[in-house]
Amino acid sequence: MDEVRIIEIKKSIFEDNDRDADNLRKELKERGVFLLNLMSSPGSGKTTTLISAISLLKGKLGIAVMEADIDSDVDARKIKEETGIETIQLHTGGMCHLDAEMTRQGLENLTLQETDLAILENVGNLVCPAEFDTGSCCNVMILSVPEGHDKPLKYPLMFSICDVVLVNKIDVAPYFDFNYEECVRNIHLRNPKAKVMPICAKTGEGVQAFTDWLLTEVKNWKNKN
Repeated sequence: MDEVRIIEIKKSIFEDNDRDADNLRKELKERGVFLLNLMSSPGSGKTTTLISAISLLKGKLGIAVMEADIDSDVDARKIKEETGIETIQLHTGGMCHLDAEMTRQGLENLTLQETDLAILENVGNLVCPAEFDTGSCCNVMILSVPEGHDKPLKYPLMFSICDVVLVNKIDVAPYFDFNYEECVRNIHLRNPKAKVMPICAKTGEGVQAFTDWLLTEVKNWKNKN
């Protein structure tokens, strides 16, 4: 019996996507649009965090949001209703991530002439979204307190690619077996350069520090040659 042929395609897929992502970043730079990729597991508070952050950034930046989900438009409707900014829903057709080409398709449906900051809320998942470069200028992830301080040890790639980790629902830390200092240590084991910020998206605690950082990053990026 002939042996089964096994063809490894993972490398070429990622290489093509990385090339597409680099091209997309260059195009966004030329247009003066800063793309933020926001990732987390489901239920961590991505949408609530975005609403809280956008309320502090409105009037300072032109903002648009792309909401990615396998199905439904619940989050896109919520952001639109709460903030009034341009928001579109991206359906991934069952895929648990977005890649650079999918992100490009979303951006083509935004009014980029009026946008300084485009935010991609990626599909809720701690594995697949970390594997695909979306063409973003920075990666931000949310780790919620109920998930536990050991998640950086269990999902190393996600934490290794992030510029900022927002530790959300910090107000309920006393009610969970969650050690913030150990969480920070675990994150820095994977990514020594990552900024870690404790927040409570529901009350707004700590969100100002994040938006101050983001505002500076956007302005520096737009002014950088």
